[in-house]
Amino acid sequence: MANITAALVKELREKTGAGMMDCKGALNETNGDLEAAVDWLRKKGLAKAAKKAGRVAAEGLVAVESAGRHAAIVEVNSETDFVARNDGFQAFAREAAKLALNTDGSLEGLEAATFPGSSDTVKDTLSNLIATIGENMTLRRVAKLEVAKGVIASYVHGQINEGLGKIGVLVALESEGDVEFLSTLGRQIAMHVAATNPTALDASGVDAAVVERESNILREKNAGKPDHVLAKIVESGLKSYYKEVTLLEQPFVHDGSKTVTQILKEAAGKAGAEVTIKGFVRYALGEGIEKEEAPDFAAEVASMSR
Repeated sequence: MANITAALVKELREKTGAGMMDCKGALNETNGDLEAAVDWLRKKGLAKAAKKAGRVAAEGLVAVESAGRHAAIVEVNSETDFVARNDGFQAFAREAAKLALNTDGSLEGLEAATFPGSSDTVKDTLSNLIATIGENMTLRRVAKLEVAKGVIASYVHGQINEGLGKIGVLVALESEGDVEFLSTLGRQIAMHVAATNPTALDASGVDAAVVERESNILREKNAGKPDHVLAKIVESGLKSYYKEVTLLEQPFVHDGSKTVTQILKEAAGKAGAEVTIKGFVRYALGEGIEKEEAPDFAAEVASMSR
């Protein structure tokens, strides 16, 4: 039997909102497999759909740089928030985002670019910064968006300096309409993305494995019903799921009575041309990175005495 630690139970509780004993029971049933335990709880009706956004924070900064019809976003991690407020660290993150505008959008391409004011690459510059500050840092990821006509809007949440913060969003709006109007609309949609964290633009962009997982959960929760009824339940359940996780189907945070799709249709009249979202990127600092927690010595000693 797997060793079900208090930390594992805590993580499952944070993912699902289920009670402690339910979480412990789920982990025992699934031999300590966290994702399987999430599904087990959901099948029992004890948890909501688990959101994949990382819950464990890592320090550093998300930096965005926008230049009209093209923009870039990067995440640079550090060990402590203290270093994230260092002027040298912030300058590096800002320059990395600017450089990313003229790369192929890959991490490798950015690392190989020459850092302004030196003959060093971005990768070597970061190594020098690590040696100077004395704390480990990583250039974790980068993305770039472009449109032939329209704007790339950006938004930074938790901003601590221009273009630097804890959550960064880019939204690509393709349109021949009024640029000023598109910029305002794009920023509103970027704020929406920051708040709701959609996983895809529409249903076609949702990972097939995720769709299958949701379908299986719906089938198991309704096991025993006739096949034709079950098929309708799965279809209806997936439609509800898409409304939660796809940008175009979500209720717009600035007007909950309308979906983002409806907002775009209305925007066409104001912009003077059709408006289409060609893509978006949302980086939340440290999502998916697990930081090692300090050991709970009291609990460890207590467990040893049992």
